[in-house]
Amino acid sequence: MDLQLDGQVAIVTGASRGLGRAAALALAEEGVHVVAAARSGDALAELVDHYPDRMKAVTCDMEESDAVAGLVDEALEAFGRLDVVVNNAGIAPAGAFEDQDPREWERVFRINVTAPAVLSRAAGLVMLEQGHGRIINVASTSGLKGKPYLVSYSATKGAMLRMTEALAAEWAGRGVQVVAIAPGAFDTDAQAAVTEDPEMLRRRLRKIPAGRMGRVEEFGPLVCYLASPLATFVTGATFVIDGGEAHKL
Repeated sequence: MDLQLDGQVAIVTGASRGLGRAAALALAEEGVHVVAAARSGDALAELVDHYPDRMKAVTCDMEESDAVAGLVDEALEAFGRLDVVVNNAGIAPAGAFEDQDPREWERVFRINVTAPAVLSRAAGLVMLEQGHGRIINVASTSGLKGKPYLVSYSATKGAMLRMTEALAAEWAGRGVQVVAIAPGAFDTDAQAAVTEDPEMLRRRLRKIPAGRMGRVEEFGPLVCYLASPLATFVTGATFVIDGGEAHKL
């Protein structure tokens, strides 16, 4: 199927590893020019080596709102247009809620909620003027149902889902679609503590009806479809990709 993505331009945050990297590579493979943003310059350089003509690496601290909004200018200057934003960057500090420093709580919200809002607004100014665009917010199944020891993360991902719905309703009549993806457990570096401990992994997989974690290459195709012109009637929805865990009886 031709997703009609060739020549489009996307910004992907948190692109240096895990699901963000998978999304950036999948989009580039479909012919999209990608501004890949993350904190790790070395990891971004390795990523861009895969598609040097289609990717631009931009180191960016998601706590710096001016730098986040500036990603839109980076896309316009490098590739002349902007069609897609994938708000993927996020952090998930685990631990007992009573032990969490309020400053860490605030940092989780700055990175997981404020940064996507800032980028969505900056991109939206361009997209609304041109009459088309897609914003894809990478949330989590923790945003569907809060998880213990991940209180701040669950709260931020829940906020991202509500932001997705509200913004989708606000911009639907002006040609801009806003959707969310809620991944479950994927085999990435973020899950290393689980995957490297056989007993912990066994307990974790028991919660997933599919009996395994997701593979990063299963994430990119969903991003590509949602980014494509074929999905212009899809907005405000959350796409769960978790092997059935969220709906396990």
